[in-house]
Amino acid sequence: MKNLIVGLFLVAFTLTATAQDKMNKAVVKMVSFEQTKGEFTQKALTLTEGTYVFNVTNNNAAPEVGLVLIEDGKDGSKPENHIADAYVSQMVKHGKTESSKEVRLKKGTYKYFCPFNKTPEYTLVVK
Repeated sequence: MKNLIVGLFLVAFTLTATAQDKMNKAVVKMVSFEQTKGEFTQKALTLTEGTYVFNVTNNNAAPEVGLVLIEDGKDGSKPENHIADAYVSQMVKHGKTESSKEVRLKKGTYKYFCPFNKTPEYTLVVK
């Protein structure tokens, strides 16, 4: 009887954990960026607090482009200040789109840019 109760507890725990994982994955939002020569087409962005995946499209901007996201006020030239999960999975070649990992953004101001396409730093506000 004791083994049956332990077994039922483990099944219930597994089902609850699986349901929570599915619920967490359902709230991931997608943000699409497009880069053209020397700039992002999105000059500023306002989002709500949450988890995001960033898609970056290279519209003949440069042979390869990427995405760097930093908290406002930090030096973007220093990789230790980059939010590494916001990097795309691989460099984005002409006509292609690549995605970042999931990034949890809290309220605040961030900057995004591409060092390979030499874009300015643009503002991303999370409310």
